Amino acid sequence: MNQNNDAHTFEVLLDYLKRTRGFDFTGYKRTTLVRRIDKRMNQVGIQGYTDYIDFLEVHPDEFIQLFNTILINVTNFFRDQDAWDFLEKNVLPKLVSAKHDGDPIRVWSAGSASGEEAYSVAMLLAEILGEERFRQQVKIYATDIDEDALSKARLAVYSEKEIKSVPERLLGKYFECQNDHYTVSKGLRRAVIFGRHDLIQDAPISRVDLLICRNILMYFNAETQSKVLARLHFAVNDGGYVFLGKAEMLLTYGDLFSPVDLRERIFTRHSKISLRDRLMVMAQTGSQEAANHLDSQVRLREAAFDTGPVPQIIIENNGLMALANDHARANFSLSTRDIGQPFQDLQLSYRPVELRASIEEASSTRATVFLKDIEWTNPTGERRYLDIQVIPLGDQNGGLLGTGITFFDTTYHKRLQQQLEHTNQELETALEELQSTNEELETTNEELQSTIEELETTNEELQSTNEELETMNEELQSTNEEMETLNEELHRRTDDLNQVNVFLESIMASLRGGFVVLDRDMHVLVWNQRSEDLWGLRSEEVRGRHFFNLDIGLPIDLLNKPIRAVISGEDPGEETILDARNRRGKDFRCKVTYAPLYGIDRTVRGVILVMEDGLV
Repeated sequence: MNQNNDAHTFEVLLDYLKRTRGFDFTGYKRTTLVRRIDKRMNQVGIQGYTDYIDFLEVHPDEFIQLFNTILINVTNFFRDQDAWDFLEKNVLPKLVSAKHDGDPIRVWSAGSASGEEAYSVAMLLAEILGEERFRQQVKIYATDIDEDALSKARLAVYSEKEIKSVPERLLGKYFECQNDHYTVSKGLRRAVIFGRHDLIQDAPISRVDLLICRNILMYFNAETQSKVLARLHFAVNDGGYVFLGKAEMLLTYGDLFSPVDLRERIFTRHSKISLRDRLMVMAQTGSQEAANHLDSQVRLREAAFDTGPVPQIIIENNGLMALANDHARANFSLSTRDIGQPFQDLQLSYRPVELRASIEEASSTRATVFLKDIEWTNPTGERRYLDIQVIPLGDQNGGLLGTGITFFDTTYHKRLQQQLEHTNQELETALEELQSTNEELETTNEELQSTIEELETTNEELQSTNEELETMNEELQSTNEEMETLNEELHRRTDDLNQVNVFLESIMASLRGGFVVLDRDMHVLVWNQRSEDLWGLRSEEVRGRHFFNLDIGLPIDLLNKPIRAVISGEDPGEETILDARNRRGKDFRCKVTYAPLYGIDRTVRGVILVMEDGLV
């Protein structure tokens, strides 16, 4: 499968998840998604995305495992303790003091996973307000898209390992211990409301005083981050606070949030925001009033453009003329039929001056192109002079929307300049020098602007890298927790095995007869102490050797046939009495008892021999 096809089938997989389960991951960073999904596919032994879609259709339970892998629920109580200490000492007291008795305090924990952060802020507010005010004023909304994590959060039951980061002073006050598990107190639990919420698709919770959204934005691409942050800005009250994860900076969103403490990633909401941004956010959240207001604003701007004092036209990125105001239509013989036509087909594109090259230059450089002293004969035959500005039109995110062209009639100034040229050559020289200086300043300004843009791009790349590293760190932490769980399980199994070994050794030591275990190839597996006493060979000397090659006081050759009969399954076991001589040279009658050695699959894996004095 080539790379392009691989990328295409990956997008098909994301679309399948969205259609079948309602999880829209298209706004997530592709590198993170590919790494997490590939990890799950390796665990189930599948290589291609198309095969994995087939696997999901046949095994619906796999969706749960996949979502648990993608949605890394790495969280705990008071995660990054320094940040929580700052929140407790410097932010929450200000938030509470700004409220009157009875005023609601609303907190939103977005991406709350299994609820640890929601209960953490609840404990801090309960400590500041006291039990009575906390119960009356505080509402904490904890949301996530993972239903399994929300189910655990609603139970509010945590293991001893999960609550180890809770300070002792809070643990005894807000948790009840039952059978090595800790349950959040009912008073604290009632203040937290859990619910499913998708930050990308669902309308935000409104009138929030404190928004906790930690280590979530770093999983989204730049476009989705911008959309989510606009929603979060709409959700937070004026003067409200936003508490982010340590990999999330918001340096490029200074018009929405300003830092309270950048090191601890705590920000406050800007109370001032442009009308356009406010309307766009309201429109995203489904407000009809906002949509009507936005429509009114658009019509108002169109009217202002149409009645502008100088000729202006707007060219779309696809080369079509989108707008032309009244002055432009009157001066350049344009009609409403020309709107929506290719600009290159209109006479205005090359007369009074070639504009197509200037449009391409402005679009490619994202800088205004100036055309000076353009001589032009208007429809009445009068010679006029124009200054033309070709201006690239961009959005807030730096995208190119089109090109605006403005025509300034400089005829009067041109003629005045010509008169002055005849009377004052020195003044002309001075003006030319001033013009040159002005152009140099404009060039310098453009270079500075370009440098600033490059620095902003570099900063965004560093921020993206930091977010990616933080994502990988959380993945490693998740894997480490899985390894710790496996290690604990191995320790338990090792202890069980040691107990079984001690038990078997005790049994073999208590047997009065010699106890020998052979595998199917007649090699000695077990040789107990009584066998050492009988035949004078230590366990270390015989283990792994062929039984019929041993030199002991027992006619071993006579045991060959019955042993092989037991191993082959022909005889379940019998007894044989032979004349033997022990290691001290004493003759005695040796009774040999046979029994098959079974494996886990109930097949015969060897034979067990018990050798004892045959005289009763």
